[in-house]
Amino acid sequence: AHPAAVAVSPDGSTLLVQARKTALRQVCVAAPPPPPSFAPIVVPPSTFSADMAKTWGDASLPQGMVTFLVGDDEERVEHVTKANLCARSPVFRTMFGIGMKERDAAEVTVRNTDLATFTALVRYLCTDQLDLGEGEGEQARRALVLRELAQMYQVPRLELLCAQALQESVAPATAVPLLEAAHTTGDGRLLAQCRRYVADHAAEVRASGGVEQLRDLGVAKGLLGDALDQVAELKGTVAARDVELEKVRA
Repeated sequence: AHPAAVAVSPDGSTLLVQARKTALRQVCVAAPPPPPSFAPIVVPPSTFSADMAKTWGDASLPQGMVTFLVGDDEERVEHVTKANLCARSPVFRTMFGIGMKERDAAEVTVRNTDLATFTALVRYLCTDQLDLGEGEGEQARRALVLRELAQMYQVPRLELLCAQALQESVAPATAVPLLEAAHTTGDGRLLAQCRRYVADHAAEVRASGGVEQLRDLGVAKGLLGDALDQVAELKGTVAARDVELEKVRA
């Protein structure tokens, strides 16, 4: 006998079957695996006031200001108080420490970054404000490179703020670039989040040009593997439902 009615639960885990002149029968099907879970990113309270208090009464701190020459074009970030930088970053404390050539230098060259990102680092150190620019794509890019600077200059709270911003910026237009960046930097949390997002929002990612943005062959293979796993999972679910339907018909 053929079933009189068939329904599937919204999450795809349960099949409801009713044969003619019989009660409703519930069939449980294996649900898809849950996404990887990570502890939430917790940003600690600001230490800005306490850090600034360290600039009072410490004779070992350097005097005066410094101008940074940033990047290959040596763009200028001018007149930054050295003592404030030392109070906020151990790396700057060492750079401007007693006996270092930078202590009395009026200009310091900074390579391997861009003006906007280094300015964002200095602004955070001097004002406690996070500036990631404007626009979805630009904010995600800035958060990535600013996080690297935060690691380099040992500013852990800024690093966490950037990680939090990255987590919140995963969207159709940013998922693939962020996925590749996470793969390159070994960021397991962001990698898992982006892979799941691409799997769950494939149409939106493709419509935004995400497929064309792929550059990393390893990431492309990973996404293909995810797609094949989903197809296999779907086939297994359909096969299980077919078996249960045959049992009902029998």
